[in-house]
Amino acid sequence: METEFRAWMVEDQEQPAVWRTVNVSDLPQADVWVRIAYSSLNYKDALALTGKGKVIRQFPMIPGIDLAGEVIKSDVEQYAEGDRVLVTGYGIGETHWGGLSEIASLRTEWLVPVPKPLSLPDAMRIGTAGFTAMLCVMALEEHGITPERGEVIVTGAGGGVGGIAVTLLSKLGYNVAAVSRRPELDDYLRSLGASQVLRPDALGDPRKPLQAERWAGVVDTVGGELLALLLSQTKYEGCAAICGLAGSAALPTTVLPFILRGVRLIGIDSVRCDAGRRGEAWSRLAELMKPDRLNAMTRTIALDEALAYGEKLLQGEIRGRLIVDTRIRE
Repeated sequence: METEFRAWMVEDQEQPAVWRTVNVSDLPQADVWVRIAYSSLNYKDALALTGKGKVIRQFPMIPGIDLAGEVIKSDVEQYAEGDRVLVTGYGIGETHWGGLSEIASLRTEWLVPVPKPLSLPDAMRIGTAGFTAMLCVMALEEHGITPERGEVIVTGAGGGVGGIAVTLLSKLGYNVAAVSRRPELDDYLRSLGASQVLRPDALGDPRKPLQAERWAGVVDTVGGELLALLLSQTKYEGCAAICGLAGSAALPTTVLPFILRGVRLIGIDSVRCDAGRRGEAWSRLAELMKPDRLNAMTRTIALDEALAYGEKLLQGEIRGRLIVDTRIRE
C-alpha cells in the first residue's frame, strides 16, 4: 500500500477545504483500508467543502459522505483484498475521514458489498441520495401506500434524492408528480417517469391548514411551508416520508392533518440505518436502477474539481447527481 495519497481536507469550520497530500499513517484507526475509485458530491458535502455549513464535528476532516472502491488491506475475515465495497453514512465525512479522497480507513460494520450487477461508478451514481430515496419508498410501501391508493408527489425533484425517488416510484407503478422550481428541468423529470411537473407556488395557499385531498403519499426533501402545504393536501391515512430541509427546518403546520385524516409523518435517516435494512435497500436499488437511467441523471467530475462543483451545487446549478472519479484529474 502506498504511503501517501491526495484528498480534500477541511481544517476550519469557516474556511473552504484545501487540496493536499496526506500520509497513510495519518488515517484514523480502523480495520479495513479501501482504495476509493468513486465518491459523490452531495449537498452536505458541498456545505463542508465550501465552509458554508456546520456539518463537520471535528477537525481536521476529509469530507465526503459516500465512497466506493476496492479493499487494499484488511484485518478482518469478512473482507479480503480486491473485494468491492461501498459506504454511505455512519458519520464518514463528519466525524470520521470520508470519501473525497484516494484512500480511506473504515470499520467493518460500515461496509456494504457492492451488489451485482452494480459497477463501482453505479454504486456512487446511486450513493446516499439513492439510498435515502429507496428508504423513503420503502416507508411509503410499509405504510400501505400502493399505486392503487393514488398519486405520490416528490419535492426537490431536480436534486439527487428527488430524481431517484421519481425514478423508483415510476418503476414500481406509481403515478408521480414532481415538484421543481426550474422549468428547464421539466423534460428531464418527465424522462425519469414523472407524469406531471408542478411549481411550488402553484400548489395552493400554505396558510390553509386543511385542504382538498390530493396525494396518497409524499416524498419531501424541502421541509418548511411546502411540506406543511402538502400535509394539508394528503389523503386520509396517507403518508409523508421526509428526508431533507433544503427549504427550511421549520414546519409551520397544525395537528389537523394528523388527527382528522390520520396522516402519518415518517422521518427518514440514512446515516444510522441498521445493516439489515441497509442491505435490503441496496438489493432493491440494484434491481430497479438500470445503468441507462443512472447515466441520464449523472455527471462525472474529477476529485480535484470537487470544491468548484460544490459551489455550483449550492447555487442550484446542478441537475441530478455528481459522482467523483478519483482516478482522473481536472
